[in-house]
Amino acid sequence: MAAPDASAPAGAAALLRSADFARAYTLTVFAAMFGSHLIERLAGRVTLVTIVTALCLLGVSILLSRRGEISLVRLVPSSLLLLCAWAFASIFWSTDAGTSLLRWLAMIGVALLAVTIGHIRDTLQTVRALGDVLRAALVLSLVLEILSGILLDTPLRFLGIQGNLAAWGPIQGIFGTRNSLGIVAVVALITFAVELRTLSVRPAVGIGSIVLAAGLALLSASPTVLVLSTGVGVAGGALALVRAAPIARRSALQWMLAGAVTASAIALYAQRSAIITTTGAADDLALRTDLWTLAQYYIRLKPVQGWGWFGAWPAAEPPFATINILLEEAHRSALNAYVDVLLQLGWAGALLLCIVGGAALVRSWLDASQRRSTVYAWTPLVLVALAVTSLFESYVLTGAGWLLLALAAVRAGQSRSWRRRLDAAGPGEAGLQHAPG
Repeated sequence: MAAPDASAPAGAAALLRSADFARAYTLTVFAAMFGSHLIERLAGRVTLVTIVTALCLLGVSILLSRRGEISLVRLVPSSLLLLCAWAFASIFWSTDAGTSLLRWLAMIGVALLAVTIGHIRDTLQTVRALGDVLRAALVLSLVLEILSGILLDTPLRFLGIQGNLAAWGPIQGIFGTRNSLGIVAVVALITFAVELRTLSVRPAVGIGSIVLAAGLALLSASPTVLVLSTGVGVAGGALALVRAAPIARRSALQWMLAGAVTASAIALYAQRSAIITTTGAADDLALRTDLWTLAQYYIRLKPVQGWGWFGAWPAAEPPFATINILLEEAHRSALNAYVDVLLQLGWAGALLLCIVGGAALVRSWLDASQRRSTVYAWTPLVLVALAVTSLFESYVLTGAGWLLLALAAVRAGQSRSWRRRLDAAGPGEAGLQHAPG
């Protein structure tokens, strides 16, 4: 009788720990999340769920194989854990516990993917992988829009592409809606700019990618893109100003910028009517205002705990179905992440979401302002983009948006956290920050 081959488990463990497998895994996760609409339309929801489930199982296997170099204390930010725990608790008062549980499992699954990437790839490696995926996604979007809007001159309805390229938009690409395309294009702009500044790609590739992302952002004709691009541009300029200042003056400059941002926000709010008229977003905002007004009514009925976690709105559950019936629409979200969280998780959930994003933004901003490499600017700028986007879309609560938020929270917690000081001598510090590949 042949002796069992002990080298097989060892070989599998070595594969799971390898840099090549980590890169392939990261690319696959980003492709699945940013291509989820395309996958679902072409192969069905079951296929998408199967892919994500397989990636989650692989993620657990990877983390277990690397347990010697990852500190359990620093595995997940406590604020992220609390938000997920509160979402789980909401299942018990949800109107449909079964659906809430399934949606919570999806939330946890995507968070697990983010945690895995955060612990097997450093910031530069993450940016390079995301850049490769977004380049391919935007090129595919442009090709399909050319096919639909120019060559065939007919909509590709099964993909949600309306074929408006010849009329200069709005276009949707592989992301389903023009707003989703616009958001992804702005995230891509941040990623491509960081790639170019860090010399991660050839200059021709970097410049071409930026032109592609900027062009698709404009062709999306999304009102969100103008506000989003402005917010990210202001944040990028402020961060560059802080990085260029002498170390002794940075603290005072940070406080001055915080005051300027606060004053600007108040002024913009005071002039919101004029801004809305100038940007031509009055009709779009009127629709959103009606939606938010109805949502506020139901928020007041359950202000602390909310109606239970669902993520994307279920078609037949109150109060979501009731809101859509009254508006004679078919909204799948509140078109505002903060309103959506208030509706589903109450003030407790909204506070936890703000803590997750706010703590990650402060940590990553301070980190980026002190480190020499431009790559550290990626995390705070993406968080700014997600925060601004959340005013107009619930993108950050599911899918690729939730992946980016969780990943940014994990990344920020690795560099600045009370748990880093607690675990300063742990193996995760040395093993992870200098991982090969």
